[in-house]
Amino acid sequence: MENLDVMVLRSLYGWRAAGRRALLATVVRTWGSSPRPVGSIMALCDDGAVVGSVSGGCIEDDLIDRHTRAYAQERAGATGHEHRIPQGPPSFVKYGITADEAHRFGLPCGGTLELLLEYDPDPAGLAELIAALEAGRLVQRTVRLADGAATLAMATEPAELAVDAQQLTNTFGPEYRMLIIGAGQMAEYLATMALFNGFAVTVCDPREEYRHGWKVPGATLVSEMPDDVVVQFKPDRRSCVVALTHDPKLDDLALLEALSSEAFYVGGIGSRRNNDARRARMIEHFEQTEAGLARLRGPIGIYIGSKTPPEIAVSVMAEILAVKNGVALPRVMEVGQAKNDRDVAHNDPGPLVCAVSR
Repeated sequence: MENLDVMVLRSLYGWRAAGRRALLATVVRTWGSSPRPVGSIMALCDDGAVVGSVSGGCIEDDLIDRHTRAYAQERAGATGHEHRIPQGPPSFVKYGITADEAHRFGLPCGGTLELLLEYDPDPAGLAELIAALEAGRLVQRTVRLADGAATLAMATEPAELAVDAQQLTNTFGPEYRMLIIGAGQMAEYLATMALFNGFAVTVCDPREEYRHGWKVPGATLVSEMPDDVVVQFKPDRRSCVVALTHDPKLDDLALLEALSSEAFYVGGIGSRRNNDARRARMIEHFEQTEAGLARLRGPIGIYIGSKTPPEIAVSVMAEILAVKNGVALPRVMEVGQAKNDRDVAHNDPGPLVCAVSR
């Protein structure tokens, strides 16, 4: 599943390129609680097809009802009808101004939502925007409110939506990316969840026996050594790197490469003892410091008492999303801290099958 904004824009472009009437709705202001954040977008075609969302569903239903009836009446040649065909410069519309409206449209008590509606956006401009996003660029789209003309500019960092009496500027970023080291069972669960959360997923495993059993459509599977893949991947601030092999030969160098990047999340699977051992190895053999390893997460995930691969994957995905969304989780939710607080016994590794004598 691709990035939601790209899905909306691609659908809107397809409709407009085919000569269909369509509108783009953008959440520009909210007061009180709201189901969708500022900057969320939705596209509506003249036949009632809709992609994206601006609320929990009721506002979408109202937009569909009002505008598709107007489109249908225009096609039928009706005159003097109540619902006029939307056209011309963008317009603002508010929902939930009164308590009755808030209840009707499924908004929390006191919530108000304001949308900007753009009618029949230029398909050439949409195509240019989609191409830039597919190329991994961060783009600012500015809409002139007087006539709806839109211009694009490359951006260097994400920015909040801005709107005034003259224009609206919304920043569209390339999709978030996840690089998973290891193609085992837990990687399948994590990759699946990352895909439906809008991440582009790459899975790296040089071990043929693991690649042979991989069965998650939509994830890119590569076979090079993980540290080389991290370099090629070029993690940016919309990227995360997760090591899941439990094999230091595969995980350690990849994590070190990731730590030197701008990735917003870098972490490795393992018990508390394994993660302590990983840090010790990196300090002893790779000239790392505690300060240099401060961004390395492990044990990864949030503490939910998970023990099975799918439950562990849920906890890891939850932590990644929290970091992505700028939510500072309390330490009591960290796996290591929570287990220490609860005096959870360390895993007993048992007798080693293969060991190196000192």
